[in-house]
Amino acid sequence: MNKSGPIIIIEDDLDDQEVLSLVFQKLDYKNEIIFFSDGELALDHLIKTHIEPFIIFSDINMPKLSGMELRAKIHENEDLRLKSIPYLFFSTVAEQDNVIDAYSKSVQGFFIKPYSFEEIHDVIKTIVEYWQKCVSPNYIK
Repeated sequence: MNKSGPIIIIEDDLDDQEVLSLVFQKLDYKNEIIFFSDGELALDHLIKTHIEPFIIFSDINMPKLSGMELRAKIHENEDLRLKSIPYLFFSTVAEQDNVIDAYSKSVQGFFIKPYSFEEIHDVIKTIVEYWQKCVSPNYIK
């Protein structure tokens, strides 16, 4: 896990992207924030670049490649799996079947998007600060 790496957000809703962008601006983390509107674009970027993201926040329901399908492809890719990138779902819906499926694919967290800006801010802050303190298997810096 590269704690100084970019934070990847995979979200197809432009309004949610805007809110998350404002939340990260307010939190003022040094990590670059990179948005993708679908899982295929995110996967292509992760495979073709040598970046080591800090965290991936993913919606579940997206066009082309769902969050679950993307997680499975990342987990199946040895190069990406060895980067120990925390993969979290940040979705408006948390159906029990999706939660069970997510954790069966080794997702590190499943969060329901709150409705207020302050609640989103607090959840994101808690998540990022947790992972900033966490040690991963390949953390040698």
